[in-house]
Amino acid sequence: MLFHALLFGADFVEEYLLQPTPIVYTDGMVVSVREKARKLDLSAAKENLSQAYSITNPEACRNPDLLLLTLVFSSPANITQRDAVRRTWANQTLIQGCPVKTLFFIGASQTSDTQEVLLRESEHYGDIVQGRSADDSSFHGSRERTVLALRWIITFCPLARFVLLTNEAVFVNLPAIGSYLLGLHRHPEDLYLGRVIQNDSPNRDSNSPGYLPPSVYPPKHLPEYCDGTAYVLSQDVVRKVYVASAAILLPVPADVFVGLCAQKAGVTPAHSARFPGEKHIHYNACCYKYLFGSARMGSQELETIWTHLQQRGGRCSLLKTYYGLVVCKVRTYLDKLSLFSGNGETGF
Repeated sequence: MLFHALLFGADFVEEYLLQPTPIVYTDGMVVSVREKARKLDLSAAKENLSQAYSITNPEACRNPDLLLLTLVFSSPANITQRDAVRRTWANQTLIQGCPVKTLFFIGASQTSDTQEVLLRESEHYGDIVQGRSADDSSFHGSRERTVLALRWIITFCPLARFVLLTNEAVFVNLPAIGSYLLGLHRHPEDLYLGRVIQNDSPNRDSNSPGYLPPSVYPPKHLPEYCDGTAYVLSQDVVRKVYVASAAILLPVPADVFVGLCAQKAGVTPAHSARFPGEKHIHYNACCYKYLFGSARMGSQELETIWTHLQQRGGRCSLLKTYYGLVVCKVRTYLDKLSLFSGNGETGF
């Protein structure tokens, strides 16, 4: 019993302590951002987006009843991983009768050959949006890509109730996320949901490209933010973060950038331990049916796990779910400690 309390106690405590509390907005900046977001209308800019997007795909989000739009950040040349995502978890269009949609958001191609291949891929599948952002590996590039993605959502998919932002190396459990969102008892506003990072320190290394000197960022800790591997925003938060982004110029990773924007908009992140963050979770079918995802997935592992999940079918009982969580959590910790061989094989 003590073992199980230690195993899951931290998750339950996090779930309880890291939930947002109601806020009365008295800060003038917060009120201004929220009001601008409420009035924001980018529909008139639809015809002038060619400078910001190489592939606009304006018809990709036509369903006005969309529950969840998933945007998968992907590298231009990584068609193998995108195909694996298409054949697996993204190959779902309804969750409990509610429409969902998955699209890939891609930065600028480095070569004309890569761009030609990408254009053919886009024409074939119709699920690609490409922004003219800088190199995604830089702080500036990843931040710019995120802002372009939010701008596209506001312009072409303003009726999606929720947006999930993730990357191509993540297994996403759409049925579990969709069920969670449908079960929310409060009005779906100000939702910024993921694995919340607390008390993260700003980069004080003067030799680092992400250096934040105290004169520029005085606080000892960054604001709470959701790990960028996968997180959910309600549509109003997409707008609020986009409006606030113009005032955030710090050289920080994209997920910290979103957290800073959310703070400026008066939005508090909500924690769920079902988001694994950047961890790769050791596979167990019932565990994977409960968690919202698992990171660091190659194309082959993604397809192997998906095939096994489909073969298993059905729902897991409470007991099997509990056992599955114990198994995958213990094995994930053991993998992290390198007590298992790191040969990348999937355990069933």
